[in-house]
Amino acid sequence: MHNPIEIPFYVPWITRDDRKATVNALKSRWLTGGPQAKKFEELFADYVGAKHAVAVNSCTAALHLSMRALKIRSGDEIIVPDLTFAATANAPLFCGAKPVFADIDEKTFNISPNDVLERITPRTKAIIPVHYGGQPCNMKEILEIAEDHKLFVVEDCAHSLGSTYDGQQMGTFGIMGCFSFYPTKIITTLEGGMVTTDDEKICKRLRLLREHGMNRTALERESSTTWFYDVVDLGYNYRLPEALAALGIAQLKRINEGIKRRIRAASYYTKQLSKYAEVITPYTAGNRSHIFHLYTIRIQKNPRGATRNHVFKRLLDSGIQSSVHYTPLHLMSFYKQFLDQKSHNFPVAEKIYDEILSLPLYPTLLKSAMEKVTTEIRNALN
Repeated sequence: MHNPIEIPFYVPWITRDDRKATVNALKSRWLTGGPQAKKFEELFADYVGAKHAVAVNSCTAALHLSMRALKIRSGDEIIVPDLTFAATANAPLFCGAKPVFADIDEKTFNISPNDVLERITPRTKAIIPVHYGGQPCNMKEILEIAEDHKLFVVEDCAHSLGSTYDGQQMGTFGIMGCFSFYPTKIITTLEGGMVTTDDEKICKRLRLLREHGMNRTALERESSTTWFYDVVDLGYNYRLPEALAALGIAQLKRINEGIKRRIRAASYYTKQLSKYAEVITPYTAGNRSHIFHLYTIRIQKNPRGATRNHVFKRLLDSGIQSSVHYTPLHLMSFYKQFLDQKSHNFPVAEKIYDEILSLPLYPTLLKSAMEKVTTEIRNALN
């Protein structure tokens, strides 16, 4: 039996201004599909540096709509990293396509461009790189592969709002970028997501599919002289409610402060944990900014027999939550049906899976809490 949780894995950063903005939105006649969502889209596009942003109710919805916007269908194959959350692989499946898993880079835990090359077939239509933990993938190589093989690139930016590659924001490299506003993410709308794109036609299609495939929204019909609308495609109810959009606007105002705090906390962890030979702290490539949605270490078995699982249990017994991101998809029951003899080989993902541990990290995390985390890791290793 472990002690009560003293240091949670994550605590959302919700301020008085956040609560005020949310309550004010509830006073409006428009509770969904209104001006707050439109304003959030404009501010978000401006922050990321994209021409268009489309607000939706989750990153899963964002990924699904991105597949629909590209007309992905049965028989198509989409390459995704083996080390990612289920939603990345599920989005192609929602359209009848097959997710094809690629191994990862041992330093960054991001998708391996070399392994992507090995997985391409005549049926491959797109690559979904995931910027693991807040560090960008090797976009130069991925975009070159995509261009050579005439593939779409859809960025899964669930972890990476605010991170950059060669000074350019994530979500602006591929044909689309998909963001998450889940409570643990860089900003939150409780649940929510966003799709960014520079392609106006794709933007229009995303908006259509988000609203049940209707060619005119309720807001547009109100300012018109007719009630009529048509349903022109199979769509979904993927709108972001006004109160959640208002929360997103308030959170976006202090995103840079939140990222600064994350980086400061990560620097402290790295300084303390670099003292131990069996701990490998996060690696950051020179041309990329890491905004530390996750602070994930590797714990290699030491002569005293301490392993990742041993450290996890020691932390939990001490009232500290940690987590593992992620179990490789090819090891999960549901996804095994999509493997064939050639696609069972994921040596890096399997090796990493046995060693990784994500530590508590959030903007309001106190130094005293980080001191306790690092002390308990030291005790576990000893």
